Amino acid sequence: MNHSPSRIEITPATAFSKPLRHWKLIPLTLLLQTTLLVDSQESGVRFIQSYCVSCHQPPRPKGKLDFSTVTSEKQIVSRALDWDQYVARVRQGEMPPDDEDVDQPSHDERQTFVRWIESTLREAACENGIRPGPAITRRLNRSEYSASVRHLLDIHFDAGEALPDDGAGGEGFDNAAETLFLSPIHAEKYLEASQTAVEYGFADTRSNRRFLTAQPSDTLSPQAAADDILESFLPRAFRRPVSPEEHQAYREVFDSVYHKEPSFALALKTTLSAVLVSPKFLFIIEEPNPHPHPIPVSPHELATRLAYFLWGAPPDDELQQVATEGRLHESETLRRQMLRMLEDPHARKVRSFAQNFIEQWVGTRVLGREFRPDPSIKGYDSELEGGMKYEPVFFFHEILQENRSLLDLIQADYTYVNRRLARHYGIQGTFREQPKRVEITDQPHRGGLLGMAAILAISSHPHRTSPVLRGKWILDTLLGDPPPPPPPDVPGLEAEATGQAPTSLRERLEVHRQHPTCANCHDRIDPLGFSLENYDVLGRWRTTDQGHPIDPQASLPDGTSFSGPEALKRLLLDRKEPFLKHLTKKMLGYALSRGLTHEDYCAVDEIVTELGHNGFRSHALLWGVINSVPFRYKAGSNPETGVTLNTAETIRHD
Repeated sequence: MNHSPSRIEITPATAFSKPLRHWKLIPLTLLLQTTLLVDSQESGVRFIQSYCVSCHQPPRPKGKLDFSTVTSEKQIVSRALDWDQYVARVRQGEMPPDDEDVDQPSHDERQTFVRWIESTLREAACENGIRPGPAITRRLNRSEYSASVRHLLDIHFDAGEALPDDGAGGEGFDNAAETLFLSPIHAEKYLEASQTAVEYGFADTRSNRRFLTAQPSDTLSPQAAADDILESFLPRAFRRPVSPEEHQAYREVFDSVYHKEPSFALALKTTLSAVLVSPKFLFIIEEPNPHPHPIPVSPHELATRLAYFLWGAPPDDELQQVATEGRLHESETLRRQMLRMLEDPHARKVRSFAQNFIEQWVGTRVLGREFRPDPSIKGYDSELEGGMKYEPVFFFHEILQENRSLLDLIQADYTYVNRRLARHYGIQGTFREQPKRVEITDQPHRGGLLGMAAILAISSHPHRTSPVLRGKWILDTLLGDPPPPPPPDVPGLEAEATGQAPTSLRERLEVHRQHPTCANCHDRIDPLGFSLENYDVLGRWRTTDQGHPIDPQASLPDGTSFSGPEALKRLLLDRKEPFLKHLTKKMLGYALSRGLTHEDYCAVDEIVTELGHNGFRSHALLWGVINSVPFRYKAGSNPETGVTLNTAETIRHD
């Protein structure tokens, strides 16, 4: 089948060749700065000359990086990937280094330079159309492996339980190709897991009906029965049609075992276990693109991308069939499949997607693991921990499945609580251990992520709340604008408070902010955290802390004043663009299983624009990602070639 772009019916507004027309909204990240400076080539080059060249010039430039000749945008664009890394270090405050003999830029100078570099790289990246990434080759992560084994054998067994934990990479998720290497311990555990899983499947009559599609009989030889089983099993395991040579290779495994011991069950178990340790099962492997220009991924590659994005599991029979028929690249067909996959019959898999994404994005996966409240914090138990962890999962699952506004993540009049969490929040009603949806119109401070106990706990210290950690969580997790790490020589609050008369946490922070190297960042961080101080470590509402009245008043550097969580949420809703853009980056990175580069930002901007045209609904985000060039195409050998589609075409949404 010819998969050239001319054969594909595609309607993405996400693939314009011209840069995005930006929303006329004022982002919160700009209002958090003292002044707004005009971005320009002149000021950018002046920044480099003032703060970079002293260390990075001949005859011995640090890191072998010579910036003394950088005088134009063109030079920066010519080394775009390198400058992506350099600007990240400037953004984080790592460069220029905080040494006594090194001049430091002001916060505004630093932010202006970062914005100039980022906008320069994005405009250059979008100039020739949106550029997709390379063909995917990555190992299934632990949860995907378990789901894939479960799909094949229809067993209720966590095959990946004994595998090592997968580290986060890319945009902060454990499905990122950058971190999914294969170690010797993986090989050993995969072999054990495959044998155990197949034994489970054979032992369960209901399960083995899924894959034992034939049995030897007077009219069917063991070899012919094995062929029938492999004909169905291999395409499902490898998530694509298999070649006669691939089929024959596993038939030879069966024949070899059967020849030594003529037991159909033993030979088949060994053969199926061999399939489950094949790289073609353990890895998502896409065919490399031999052309210089981008081409669409194959129908079965698209089905695999779609299934592991929305389900964290392999394509089901219907999705595979649509791919085999060559119809999945049709936009209407692809959209229908997306909507079908989000419906109730697949609720368990969609909830798995919701859990994997939300827990890693907002950080609640650490609750009960790396983070546990100090024993001095009363009221914490396993039932409360379970309710806290599941609240954002069930909440986000509803947003995804019911096509709700993504702004519900900031403010909503509903949430999900179990019996223990309802008592913790003071919500009246009848509840069980399973989370239940409740209206919370009488507790407006409780709606959205910022009112959830799990979020408030993991953005605290184990023994007390932290306006700094909570403010940093908002900047980093919600807005994608993390503050730089603190200088190494600045004492913490406890050290500063030693020997002083007891004061409130806020008063101690005010003293801390007087340190000249701390003020710039804390002026951005602390006001956000102060507005959440009515919540204790476990998210309970309070009006005092150790006898001191809670003061939730806050003022941003631009003079905007607000008080308490409800006002903070209104502020975030009024300046929603950075939140939506950051969420889109996270979702696209999760879907692509890799970190984003500046070349992906054109797609991000177009998806965010379409979100605004469609009421910020979750399906608009999912469809924007799925219908984007990075998701549907793979790069050719010429990385400068992008995909340019008809700008008159549009994406239709519900």
